[in-house]
Amino acid sequence: MKIDWDRRTCARRGHVTYAPDESALRVPLRAETSHGEAWRCLRCGDFALGEPHGSGPAEEAPLVPRGKVLRDLFILRFLAIERAVRGVFIVLVAAAVWKFSNSQDSVRRLFDEYLDVFRPVFKHFHYDLDHSPVVGTIQKTFGYKHSTLVLVAVLLLAYALIELIEAGGLWYAKRWAEYLTVVATAAFLPLEIYELSEHVSYLKIATLVLNILAVLYIALAKRLFGLRGGRKAFDEERHSASLLEVEESAGVMV
Repeated sequence: MKIDWDRRTCARRGHVTYAPDESALRVPLRAETSHGEAWRCLRCGDFALGEPHGSGPAEEAPLVPRGKVLRDLFILRFLAIERAVRGVFIVLVAAAVWKFSNSQDSVRRLFDEYLDVFRPVFKHFHYDLDHSPVVGTIQKTFGYKHSTLVLVAVLLLAYALIELIEAGGLWYAKRWAEYLTVVATAAFLPLEIYELSEHVSYLKIATLVLNILAVLYIALAKRLFGLRGGRKAFDEERHSASLLEVEESAGVMV
Protein backbone atom coordinates (compact mmCIF):
# COMPACT_ATOMS: atom_id res chain seq x y z
CA MET A 1 0.00 0.00 0.00
CA LYS A 2 1.47 3.35 -1.07
CA ILE A 3 1.44 6.04 1.62
CA ASP A 4 0.25 9.49 0.60
CA TRP A 5 2.68 11.46 2.74
CA ASP A 6 1.22 14.81 1.66
CA ARG A 7 -2.39 14.15 2.67
CA ARG A 8 -1.26 12.24 5.75
CA THR A 9 0.66 15.28 6.96
CA CYS A 10 -2.11 17.74 6.07
CA ALA A 11 -4.58 15.60 8.03
CA ARG A 12 -2.38 16.03 11.10
CA ARG A 13 -1.10 19.58 10.71
CA GLY A 14 -3.61 21.23 8.39
CA HIS A 15 -3.22 22.69 4.90
CA VAL A 16 -0.72 25.37 3.84
CA THR A 17 -2.09 27.94 1.39
CA TYR A 18 -0.42 30.93 -0.26
CA ALA A 19 -1.62 33.65 -2.61
CA PRO A 20 1.15 34.70 -5.02
CA ASP A 21 1.11 38.25 -6.33
CA GLU A 22 1.60 37.08 -9.93
CA SER A 23 -1.86 36.77 -11.49
CA ALA A 24 -0.74 33.94 -13.81
CA LEU A 25 -0.04 31.85 -10.71
CA ARG A 26 -2.70 33.27 -8.42
CA VAL A 27 -5.76 32.52 -10.56
CA PRO A 28 -5.30 28.72 -10.83
CA LEU A 29 -4.68 28.48 -7.08
CA ARG A 30 -7.95 30.20 -6.12
CA ALA A 31 -11.50 28.92 -6.47
CA GLU A 32 -14.93 30.31 -5.59
CA THR A 33 -17.38 27.94 -3.87
CA SER A 34 -20.85 28.28 -2.39
CA HIS A 35 -19.15 28.52 1.02
CA GLY A 36 -16.67 31.19 -0.02
CA GLU A 37 -13.23 31.27 -1.57
CA ALA A 38 -10.83 28.33 -1.41
CA TRP A 39 -7.09 28.11 -1.98
CA ARG A 40 -5.02 25.20 -3.15
CA CYS A 41 -2.76 23.63 -0.54
CA LEU A 42 0.94 23.84 -1.43
CA ARG A 43 1.52 20.43 0.16
CA CYS A 44 -1.27 18.07 -0.93
CA GLY A 45 -2.84 20.07 -3.80
CA ASP A 46 -6.38 19.99 -2.38
CA PHE A 47 -8.44 23.17 -2.06
CA ALA A 48 -9.05 24.50 1.44
CA LEU A 49 -11.79 26.99 2.36
CA GLY A 50 -10.86 30.35 3.84
CA GLU A 51 -8.28 33.08 3.44
CA PRO A 52 -4.76 32.05 2.36
CA HIS A 53 -2.21 31.66 5.15
CA GLY A 54 0.15 34.03 3.36
CA SER A 55 0.63 36.14 0.27
CA GLY A 56 3.38 37.84 -1.68
CA PRO A 57 5.78 37.13 -4.56
CA ALA A 58 5.90 33.50 -5.68
CA GLU A 59 9.61 33.33 -4.93
CA GLU A 60 8.80 34.07 -1.28
CA ALA A 61 6.28 31.23 -1.00
CA PRO A 62 7.06 28.99 2.00
CA LEU A 63 9.20 25.91 1.39
CA VAL A 64 6.62 23.26 2.25
CA PRO A 65 8.07 19.72 2.41
CA ARG A 66 6.04 17.29 0.33
CA GLY A 67 6.32 13.89 -1.31
CA LYS A 68 9.76 12.33 -1.02
CA VAL A 69 10.97 15.11 1.27
CA LEU A 70 8.20 14.30 3.76
CA ARG A 71 9.07 10.61 3.62
CA ASP A 72 12.72 11.42 4.30
CA LEU A 73 11.70 13.59 7.24
CA PHE A 74 9.66 10.72 8.71
CA ILE A 75 12.67 8.39 8.47
CA LEU A 76 14.98 11.00 10.02
CA ARG A 77 12.61 11.37 12.96
CA PHE A 78 12.50 7.60 13.42
CA LEU A 79 16.31 7.63 13.60
CA ALA A 80 16.12 10.60 15.99
CA ILE A 81 13.91 8.63 18.37
CA GLU A 82 16.25 5.64 18.18
CA ARG A 83 19.25 7.90 18.95
CA ALA A 84 17.39 9.56 21.85
CA VAL A 85 16.43 6.22 23.42
CA ARG A 86 19.99 4.96 23.04
CA GLY A 87 21.39 8.18 24.52
CA VAL A 88 19.14 7.97 27.59
CA PHE A 89 20.06 4.30 28.08
CA ILE A 90 23.79 5.11 27.92
CA VAL A 91 23.32 7.91 30.47
CA LEU A 92 21.72 5.37 32.83
CA VAL A 93 24.61 2.95 32.27
CA ALA A 94 27.14 5.73 32.93
CA ALA A 95 25.31 6.61 36.17
CA ALA A 96 25.39 2.95 37.22
CA VAL A 97 29.13 2.72 36.51
CA TRP A 98 29.75 5.93 38.48
CA LYS A 99 27.73 4.63 41.43
CA PHE A 100 29.49 1.27 41.25
CA SER A 101 32.92 2.96 41.27
CA ASN A 102 32.06 4.60 44.61
CA SER A 103 30.72 1.42 46.26
CA GLN A 104 32.77 -1.29 44.58
CA ASP A 105 33.58 -3.28 47.73
CA SER A 106 30.00 -3.38 49.03
CA VAL A 107 28.69 -4.45 45.61
CA ARG A 108 31.32 -7.20 45.46
CA ARG A 109 30.31 -8.53 48.88
CA LEU A 110 26.63 -8.47 47.91
CA PHE A 111 27.38 -10.26 44.66
CA ASP A 112 29.39 -12.96 46.44
CA GLU A 113 26.56 -13.48 48.94
CA TYR A 114 24.01 -13.96 46.15
CA LEU A 115 26.45 -16.22 44.30
CA ASP A 116 26.71 -18.49 47.37
CA VAL A 117 22.91 -18.65 47.56
CA PHE A 118 22.33 -19.48 43.89
CA ARG A 119 25.33 -21.79 43.39
CA PRO A 120 23.53 -24.94 44.74
CA VAL A 121 20.39 -24.12 42.73
CA PHE A 122 22.29 -23.87 39.44
CA LYS A 123 24.38 -26.91 40.33
CA HIS A 124 21.15 -28.89 40.57
CA PHE A 125 20.56 -28.04 36.91
CA HIS A 126 24.16 -29.01 36.05
CA TYR A 127 25.30 -25.43 35.51
CA ASP A 128 28.54 -24.34 37.15
CA LEU A 129 28.33 -20.67 38.06
CA ASP A 130 32.05 -20.56 38.92
CA HIS A 131 32.88 -21.21 35.26
CA SER A 132 30.15 -19.03 33.78
CA PRO A 133 31.40 -16.42 31.26
CA VAL A 134 28.87 -13.90 32.58
CA VAL A 135 29.90 -14.39 36.20
CA GLY A 136 33.55 -14.24 35.17
CA THR A 137 33.04 -10.93 33.37
CA ILE A 138 31.29 -9.41 36.40
CA GLN A 139 34.05 -10.61 38.72
CA LYS A 140 36.68 -9.02 36.47
CA THR A 141 35.01 -5.62 36.83
CA PHE A 142 35.55 -5.82 40.58
CA GLY A 143 39.28 -5.70 39.89
CA TYR A 144 39.12 -2.43 37.97
CA LYS A 145 40.58 0.66 39.62
CA HIS A 146 38.29 3.44 40.77
CA SER A 147 39.95 5.88 38.33
CA THR A 148 39.36 3.44 35.43
CA LEU A 149 35.66 3.16 36.22
CA VAL A 150 35.34 6.94 36.48
CA LEU A 151 36.98 7.31 33.07
CA VAL A 152 34.56 4.74 31.62
CA ALA A 153 31.62 6.68 33.08
CA VAL A 154 32.89 9.96 31.58
CA LEU A 155 33.42 8.38 28.15
CA LEU A 156 29.92 6.89 28.27
CA LEU A 157 28.46 10.30 29.11
CA ALA A 158 30.35 11.87 26.19
CA TYR A 159 29.00 9.17 23.86
CA ALA A 160 25.47 9.71 25.20
CA LEU A 161 25.80 13.46 24.62
CA ILE A 162 26.72 12.83 20.96
CA GLU A 163 23.69 10.56 20.57
CA LEU A 164 21.33 13.13 22.12
CA ILE A 165 22.73 15.96 19.98
CA GLU A 166 22.23 13.76 16.89
CA ALA A 167 18.65 13.05 17.99
CA GLY A 168 17.78 16.74 18.34
CA GLY A 169 19.40 17.71 15.05
CA LEU A 170 17.82 14.83 13.11
CA TRP A 171 14.37 15.61 14.51
CA TYR A 172 14.57 19.10 12.99
CA ALA A 173 16.31 17.80 9.83
CA LYS A 174 19.44 19.90 10.39
CA ARG A 175 22.11 19.22 7.78
CA TRP A 176 24.95 19.41 10.33
CA ALA A 177 23.20 16.66 12.31
CA GLU A 178 23.07 14.47 9.22
CA TYR A 179 26.82 14.88 8.74
CA LEU A 180 27.43 14.23 12.45
CA THR A 181 25.28 11.09 12.38
CA VAL A 182 27.04 9.66 9.33
CA VAL A 183 30.56 10.38 10.66
CA ALA A 184 29.90 9.28 14.26
CA THR A 185 27.99 6.14 13.27
CA ALA A 186 30.57 5.12 10.65
CA ALA A 187 33.37 5.65 13.20
CA PHE A 188 31.83 3.09 15.57
CA LEU A 189 31.09 0.46 12.90
CA PRO A 190 34.54 -1.24 13.18
CA LEU A 191 34.03 -1.57 16.96
CA GLU A 192 30.56 -3.06 16.46
CA ILE A 193 31.96 -5.54 13.93
CA TYR A 194 34.75 -6.49 16.36
CA GLU A 195 32.25 -7.03 19.20
CA LEU A 196 30.15 -9.18 16.88
CA SER A 197 33.20 -11.32 16.07
CA GLU A 198 33.76 -11.83 19.81
CA HIS A 199 30.17 -12.73 20.62
CA VAL A 200 27.21 -13.01 18.24
CA SER A 201 23.77 -11.90 19.36
CA TYR A 202 20.60 -10.90 17.54
CA LEU A 203 20.66 -7.47 19.20
CA LYS A 204 24.21 -6.76 18.01
CA ILE A 205 23.37 -7.92 14.49
CA ALA A 206 20.22 -5.77 14.38
CA THR A 207 22.13 -2.73 15.70
CA LEU A 208 24.92 -3.17 13.15
CA VAL A 209 22.50 -3.56 10.23
CA LEU A 210 20.45 -0.52 11.35
CA ASN A 211 23.56 1.64 11.65
CA ILE A 212 24.90 0.59 8.23
CA LEU A 213 21.52 1.31 6.62
CA ALA A 214 21.33 4.66 8.43
CA VAL A 215 24.76 5.71 7.15
CA LEU A 216 23.99 4.71 3.56
CA TYR A 217 20.50 6.19 3.55
CA ILE A 218 21.40 9.57 5.03
CA ALA A 219 24.55 9.97 2.91
CA LEU A 220 22.74 9.13 -0.33
CA ALA A 221 19.25 10.55 0.29
CA LYS A 222 20.60 13.82 1.71
CA ARG A 223 23.38 14.04 -0.90
CA LEU A 224 26.14 14.46 1.69
CA PHE A 225 29.85 14.71 0.85
CA GLY A 226 29.01 15.75 -2.71
CA LEU A 227 27.10 12.54 -3.47
CA ARG A 228 24.36 12.73 -6.15
CA GLY A 229 25.03 16.39 -6.89
CA GLY A 230 25.76 17.51 -3.33
CA ARG A 231 24.20 20.48 -1.55
CA LYS A 232 23.15 22.27 -4.73
CA ALA A 233 21.08 19.31 -5.95
CA PHE A 234 19.65 18.87 -2.45
CA ASP A 235 18.48 22.49 -2.27
CA GLU A 236 16.98 22.28 -5.77
CA GLU A 237 15.10 19.15 -4.76
CA ARG A 238 13.66 20.84 -1.66
CA HIS A 239 12.75 23.93 -3.69
CA SER A 240 10.96 21.91 -6.38
CA ALA A 241 9.11 19.95 -3.73
CA SER A 242 7.26 23.06 -2.57
CA LEU A 243 7.42 26.07 -4.90
CA LEU A 244 7.06 23.87 -7.99
CA GLU A 245 3.57 23.08 -6.76
CA VAL A 246 2.62 26.73 -7.25
CA GLU A 247 4.22 26.91 -10.67
CA GLU A 248 2.91 23.58 -11.96
CA SER A 249 -0.59 24.36 -10.76
CA ALA A 250 -0.63 27.28 -13.17
CA GLY A 251 0.96 25.30 -15.97
CA VAL A 252 4.17 27.35 -15.86
CA MET A 253 7.31 25.58 -17.06
CA VAL A 254 10.40 25.94 -14.87
